[in-house]
Amino acid sequence: MAFAADGAGAGDLTWGQRQVWTAMCEVGTSMSMGGVVPVGDGRDVDDFAQELRFFLTRYPAMRTLLRIAPDGTTTQEVYGTGEADLEVHTAEPAEGAQALADEIFAGWKARNFDYTREWPIRMAAVRAGDGGPVSHVVVMVCHIAADAGGLGVMIRELGERATIGERAATGHLELVARQRAAGRQSDNAMRFWETQLRAIEPQRFTRFAEPDGDRFRQLVWRSPALHLAAERLAALLGVDAAPVILAAYGVAFGRVAGGDGPFAAQVIISNRFRPGLADLVTPLAQNGLVVFDAKGVSAAEAVARARQASMSASKYAYYDPDARLALIDRVAKERGEPVDLAVFHNERRLGLRAPAAPPAEDAIRAALPRTEFVRETVMPYFNEKLMINIDDLPETVQITTEADTAYLPLPDVRRFLSEIENFVVAAALDPSTRTF
Repeated sequence: MAFAADGAGAGDLTWGQRQVWTAMCEVGTSMSMGGVVPVGDGRDVDDFAQELRFFLTRYPAMRTLLRIAPDGTTTQEVYGTGEADLEVHTAEPAEGAQALADEIFAGWKARNFDYTREWPIRMAAVRAGDGGPVSHVVVMVCHIAADAGGLGVMIRELGERATIGERAATGHLELVARQRAAGRQSDNAMRFWETQLRAIEPQRFTRFAEPDGDRFRQLVWRSPALHLAAERLAALLGVDAAPVILAAYGVAFGRVAGGDGPFAAQVIISNRFRPGLADLVTPLAQNGLVVFDAKGVSAAEAVARARQASMSASKYAYYDPDARLALIDRVAKERGEPVDLAVFHNERRLGLRAPAAPPAEDAIRAALPRTEFVRETVMPYFNEKLMINIDDLPETVQITTEADTAYLPLPDVRRFLSEIENFVVAAALDPSTRTF
């Protein structure tokens, strides 16, 4: 399938792309996003070929290849013309279409993109029986081309295709030029980061010991009671639930991991709230830094401190990544040891608002028995020490936790999640409850 579009050119990576590219190189994967979507409206292969053409012509990021020099310097080139393949698979018998689609997606997930020769989008149509309509579509996008917010833009604009046509959207090369002129923004962010780096204790954990079993673990945990309690506390305090969970993270970390000084963690900030960035299809998320002391204060005060820290982290999470790395190295040399920044918090829920009314106390208590560990898996590699991801599921809080058990043993990880729930439930019943 051939395509042609405006916006060809070459240039450096954006700030967000540079952060993503560094992470991709560290973990050795494409950090791809996508999934399998059932199709029940009779669309055929040609319909999905047109959808793929729309993605390639509309979004310059989808027709971009990296250029990697021998010294590792990485730039990018956006193409104005080219060809792309829509894979077509037939399930025989037809009842096996879902399994076939899942198999395709799993195979793609296990195979990195070829960044210098392969468009950063893969798409396949699965037919249930020879000649039948498409029953499933499989899509995967490399993280160097888009983040979750960018995928949301693509899905929304696909539904507006009749109005949009195939004109190219503003691309990431234009953003590179804007960021070159944003030196003041980056400088202000570095001043904030330096202040925080000098204020916190260098170490986040009090121990290191090689675990007996597999070192890197991922645990998926759900708590409907935490959801209700966070909603209740948020309503009582007039905030949304995000700072409630962040405060609970800080409190639980102090109870389980210990350590002196304020809680400190990197947070993932989307940056789409900034002028002109909401609809760009390119990675925009960068790391922010939250620092707050939750020791010996009321739950309400802990949430207030977490909220203020989160707002500051968001304000100063748009910067030149090379400047941040240089700052971290300089502060480490001046302090005589590196500052441990390997604790992360990723709030992935969208559209959080202050609840209109608090859930009842009895409903919170009744939901406690439904707290569960959904699954626990071994990860081949993890380049941080602790990361919690708050997943976007209805009527529950699901936390996907990734941990290096040399620093936080598996029993402590489980206790840490329980302490998050314990803090929020107790605070929802009495916001004056002391933290620890």
